Amino acid sequence: MMNYNAFQIKHCLLLLSIFLIACTNELPKYESIAKDAAFRESVLASNEGQYVELTNGFTYYEQANPDSIKGPIVLVHGFSVPSYIWEESFHSLQKEGYRVVMLDLYGRGNSDNPDLSQTDELRAQQVIDLMTEIDIDKAVLVGLSNGGRIISKIADLDATKVQALFYVSSSSFEDPQKQNNTYVSQREIRDFIKTYPTRAVGQLNDFYAPEKFPNWAEKYEKLLLHKGFAKALLSTAKNLVTLDNVHAKIAALGIPVYTFWGVHDKVVVYSNFKEKLNNLFPNRKEFFIEKAAHLPQMENKEEFERFFFDSLEEVLDF
Repeated sequence: MMNYNAFQIKHCLLLLSIFLIACTNELPKYESIAKDAAFRESVLASNEGQYVELTNGFTYYEQANPDSIKGPIVLVHGFSVPSYIWEESFHSLQKEGYRVVMLDLYGRGNSDNPDLSQTDELRAQQVIDLMTEIDIDKAVLVGLSNGGRIISKIADLDATKVQALFYVSSSSFEDPQKQNNTYVSQREIRDFIKTYPTRAVGQLNDFYAPEKFPNWAEKYEKLLLHKGFAKALLSTAKNLVTLDNVHAKIAALGIPVYTFWGVHDKVVVYSNFKEKLNNLFPNRKEFFIEKAAHLPQMENKEEFERFFFDSLEEVLDF
């Protein structure tokens, strides 16, 4: 067994090597790529997804098994990493014959960066609009991390769209600090962009065993090239509000709730809101995934998917 010091040294060396690779790769300047028609054309040429123009901008999504009677499942990503964070789960669902959709929320990945306040409602309405556009009346909504806030808000805006709510490492039960001013200044954006050289490497802190994901930071680097990314993240952080009333409404409606947690998660710390969660959803089904931190669907795929697919069978009729 590797001792703690040896693990820390190995972790630091891994981070250093990835940082050096990122620094030596020839990449365009941060926030230099506009998400215009040419950008969308290049995305479609190298990806399997498609675009649809919704109320507040173009949305990139991928869909599998659109005619299947199993599902549908809608996978919603978190704060900054777009839909590729769900790739393994998407392909597992695809293989099992489920109708499954994953999308990039506004301000992330291949979707537009609209110049709007990044509220939970903005992105929740985006998901609802996409479901309507591709003829999904009701779905199991799966929210990862900050995506848990989005699926909660979807249930608040239109509960008829929700078959069940699956929260994975969800931050929706935390109590964010209230912001008196949600405006994002140019100075804040410039200061945030100054953190970009180390921000991609910092994504590895989400993992229990980051050495298993050596290309993760390099993939994130590409997101830092998109115009408006910093503003989207800053605006999201400034517009966080408590969702206690929303969750009380979900409980009153009797919507099935399932929660999944990585045992070693240091991003969303379960003990900080365990008591509140028990009060909000005492009848939820809950699962803890060993050898996983903030991204259990990737870190311990086998155990996560065993719980996940068993839960889907409970809530879906097909």
